[in-house]
Amino acid sequence: MTAYSPLHMLIDGEAIGPATGGAARRTHTLINPASAAALGELPLANAADLDRALDAAARGFAIWRDTAPPTRAAVLLGAADILRRRADEIARICTIEQGKPLAESKTEVAWVAHLFTIYAAEAQRVYGRILPRPAGQRSSVVYEPVGPVAAFAPWNFPLSNVARKLGGPIAAGCSVVMKPAEETPGSALAIVAALHEAGLPKEVVSLVFGVPDEVSRHLLASPVIRKLSFTGSTAVGKHLVKLAAEDMKRTTMELGGHGPVLVFADADIDRAVEVAYASKIRNCGQVCISPTRFIVEEPAFPRFRDAFAERMAATPVGDGLDLANKMGPMANPRRPEAMERMVHGAKAAGAKLLTGGERIGNQGFFYAPTVLAEVPQAAEIMNEEPFGPVALINPFPDEAAMLAEANRLPYGLAAYVWSGDARRQQRVVRGIEAGMVSLNGGMVAPGDAPFGGVKWSGHGAEDGPEGVLACMVTKAIHEA
Repeated sequence: MTAYSPLHMLIDGEAIGPATGGAARRTHTLINPASAAALGELPLANAADLDRALDAAARGFAIWRDTAPPTRAAVLLGAADILRRRADEIARICTIEQGKPLAESKTEVAWVAHLFTIYAAEAQRVYGRILPRPAGQRSSVVYEPVGPVAAFAPWNFPLSNVARKLGGPIAAGCSVVMKPAEETPGSALAIVAALHEAGLPKEVVSLVFGVPDEVSRHLLASPVIRKLSFTGSTAVGKHLVKLAAEDMKRTTMELGGHGPVLVFADADIDRAVEVAYASKIRNCGQVCISPTRFIVEEPAFPRFRDAFAERMAATPVGDGLDLANKMGPMANPRRPEAMERMVHGAKAAGAKLLTGGERIGNQGFFYAPTVLAEVPQAAEIMNEEPFGPVALINPFPDEAAMLAEANRLPYGLAAYVWSGDARRQQRVVRGIEAGMVSLNGGMVAPGDAPFGGVKWSGHGAEDGPEGVLACMVTKAIHEA
């Protein structure tokens, strides 16, 4: 498969192409990041399309909120089964349009099926409570679906990001108007197709594409929408929160990070290198929870630095469809340009380039796995998320200095700690300002635990029971 034809939106169960209804729509040209070749034309929503999606969401909410939780669960379980059966086909779509290695795409499909299974269980475990009162009186607390959700997902995980935006609301009894990234429409369409085939009413989820600011302003201005769910950059997230505040809409915001990795001299250094390396090259570093700032205790610094640089330099890079490659291209031409600017700035500021630092080849959007050491704190890349295959490794004298560096930035999404000292482990884990912390490992997103950050990395949570409750409102009922 080398192209997608036809590409379409999905509104109220109807596939909306570039000329559906007789009116030509603007289109976005879909690009294969491994070759820069065009894959197809994606229609972009106009105001009438968005109004139709809002109308469907209002009707869909009326249907779905009164649907029994076991039925909601059955839809999610059915979709999970369909995704597993189609895993090879869907993974190929994901790799062609986003670039990541095929093995990573297959893992992503499996994770989405796993997440839907978790949400199917949580849909049936939304419990309220009865409060103690004198005889003849009763007070209770119940949870009810918040209403139609406007959901926006980025391109870096085109399957799991979309599944996160849909699974929680569907489990809670909400409808959704979903806008995935225009760079990765095929993956989103595959997820929604599985849900509809599993029995989700057509009105409950609509899928639209368009100019991001136009779509967000239109949807968030509508009283139909009662919640905003967004994954993306901090700058855009702040803008959308302001729009949502005009109508006091609920928000879940999963924003940027700048993942600190604290490596102490008493850690298993070999294990730390291997796990952190695998996490760093995953999806070409285009991961909000990617380990990026390596904060290494001075006695361990030379060993960790050299071993990590050696692993990065040996990474096979190329088309994600080639199983020999461990890292694919970046997702769009903006990313290699950003890497070049930030790496050049770090070198000019005095950082030492140990490996990489340049584009690979003359087609596609490939950038070499890169390691910078002893990077000055003032360099842009030390303060702004690179979102690419770049590791920054710096030495620090002690635990206090390492914690101070980990917490220095206004971001607090994921953090990683490597230490063999049990007391230190607890001190550092408690002291880090992050929504998720991995201790002597790389896992922060198992699906049954909350996924989210603090400070400028956002608020609210997805996944697990918290992901369902984030799509519900609390009601207290008092009977005299």
